[in-house]
Parts: sequence; structure tokens; C-alpha cells
Amino acid sequence: MLSTMRQQGGTVRNLMHRHLGKLVAGAAAALAGTAVLAAVTLPGDAGAAGGGSRAAAEGPGAGTGQASQVRPGAVERAPEEGSTGVGRDPLTDDEVARAQALATPRTFRGATEDVKGRAGPERLTTGLAELGPDETGLADPPRRANVSFYDYRSDAYVTKTVNLTTGKVEKTDSRHGVQPPPNRAESEAAAGLLIAAPEGAGLREDYKHATGKELTGPGQLAVRGFVYRGEAEGPAPAGLRACGEHRCVRLFTKVRDGQWIDTRRYVVDLSARTVGRLG
Repeated sequence: MLSTMRQQGGTVRNLMHRHLGKLVAGAAAALAGTAVLAAVTLPGDAGAAGGGSRAAAEGPGAGTGQASQVRPGAVERAPEEGSTGVGRDPLTDDEVARAQALATPRTFRGATEDVKGRAGPERLTTGLAELGPDETGLADPPRRANVSFYDYRSDAYVTKTVNLTTGKVEKTDSRHGVQPPPNRAESEAAAGLLIAAPEGAGLREDYKHATGKELTGPGQLAVRGFVYRGEAEGPAPAGLRACGEHRCVRLFTKVRDGQWIDTRRYVVDLSARTVGRLG
């Protein structure tokens, strides 16, 4: 898309820029449809959009002189969260912090690397673990957490099951070739590599055209990353055939508070810290 826009001259380029946001936003919405749904289900939208009557929008007393008798709904304060959840309650903030600390002892941190090359794995998710078959009927079952990471030193997806009741790591599962969705730090790291690479020239040019400013870092963009698994998704260029074993990411990029810039043909290999192109 970027190279096509540059080749077709000023008039077509301006037209493409005016419509690029709509076109690429449509593709983004397909991957993140919840944002669209939230936008059309906000309270009060029906009346504002002409899809409902004034009386329906204002409540049962509208138009009858009873509107003043309708009292606003009371908002209850959320109960204070304890340090430990009960039963199948979601993990509390304290439990999440404890699970992550138990799952990353010093020896583990020293043997792994995150997306920036620092000691310690790249943390992905922390959630409540399932109970065993013999524990489902217990009045006070143990609380466990699954903590997942990506280790860039070994290109392994690691999941640790931590028993929060005993404080012990009960299970460690390490797999190669498993690629969960990237977290925010990984998406921003991928954007930074693309911006700095020769392949990012079109992105830098389009950003300057849209804003009048130089693009120097990922903080100037809103980015969303999704995994590219190489030949598992079809024929891959030679430089991207390691993807799937390597941690590779494609990006949706957007000028902050502005238009989308189509970078979907570019793949960033975070393991090798290189940039390739599809097609």
C-alpha cells in the first residue's frame, strides 16, 4: 500500500490519504470488533440517532409532567478488594503480584531475556488456574495462578502454575513454536524497529505527510500488534521463514488522534530484530 501510494503521483496520493483511515480502520475493527460494539450500545444513543422517541429516551414520565418525579439511579461503591480471593473469584491485585514474584525467582530471571534484551522473561498473562478433578467439590479449594512468559533467549513460551495457598511452583511448561498474542511492550518494540529500518521509509514519509513532523519513535503512534507464524500461514519470503519459531509481529499503526497508516505487509522478527516484507 505504501509503495503504491508513492508511485501514483500527488493527486492520487492525496485521495488515498483522505480515505486510508477509513479503509484500514475497517480492517482493524474486524480484529477488534468490541470497540465498534461499545460505540453503538452506549446509553442514550438510540434517541440521539433518531432510532427512538423522545419519551423513550427521557423515561416513563416524559411528556406527562412526571419527569420531575424520576430520581437518578444510585451508584454503589465497589466493595474493597481483599488481599486474597475466595473460591473461584478472579485473582486480586495482591495475588497477581505474588504469583508473578513466585514464578520468577532470581535464577529464572538470570537465565531468560525480555523483548528489550534485559534479564528476565517477557511477562504476558496472569490468570486463575483451573481446579483438579478431585478439588471441584472442596469447600475451600486451593488458589492457583497460571503465569505465562516469552523467553527471548531460548524462543520459548513458558507457563508456570503457582499454588498461592502453599507458595510453591507446581508446574512449569516450556514450548517452542507456540506464539500467543504480543503484549503492548512487544508491539511498541516492533514499531520501533520498523521506524528505524530502511523498510520503514514509507511509514516515516506518510507520518510526516499527515502531521508535518518527523517520526522518530513508537510513542508517536498508536500501535496494535498481532502474531505472524511464517509458513504456517502460507508461503513466506526467505527472510521470514524462521517466524513461528521466532517471535514475529505484524502491526496496525495509527497517527495518535489521527489516521491509520497501512503497515500490514511488514513483519518484524523480534527474536532476530530484523524487518521483512510480505509480497
